[in-house]
Amino acid sequence: MARHVLSKDKYEFDVFISHASEDKDDVARPLALLLQERGLRVWYDEFEFRIGDNLIAKLNAGIDDSRSGILILSNDFFGKNWTEHELNRLENLAVTDNRVLFPIWRKITEAEVRGYRASLADIFGRSTATHTVIEIAKEIYEIISEFDVLDFGR
Repeated sequence: MARHVLSKDKYEFDVFISHASEDKDDVARPLALLLQERGLRVWYDEFEFRIGDNLIAKLNAGIDDSRSGILILSNDFFGKNWTEHELNRLENLAVTDNRVLFPIWRKITEAEVRGYRASLADIFGRSTATHTVIEIAKEIYEIISEFDVLDFGR
């Protein structure tokens, strides 16, 4: 697997969190805080946006400067232009630059995800119906930590 290209030194952030605002309180913010507490460098809108920022430029830079992307998939996620933009850019980098995507399903079924974007249903993810945000954060942290072991072993 070519995950060693995800060298920590090459990126400013370990993970970019893409989410709909409706998913912020229950999943996105707690997940961002848990990952940050574990020492990961997290791009999350509430941590990064400042008055006067150009939204598209800031989003694109955050995505480009992240080793991986978390997609909090919900019916709300698939109904927004911002998340569509983030998803397109993250999927492109997953294909062209071996970035890893971590789908989290929130109040959505596999059939619904497949109906919105079939390629996302083919990526193994976690559902908030079966896993807590703490469990999901722990698993993502462990996987991202493996990137550094793989890179160090190169």
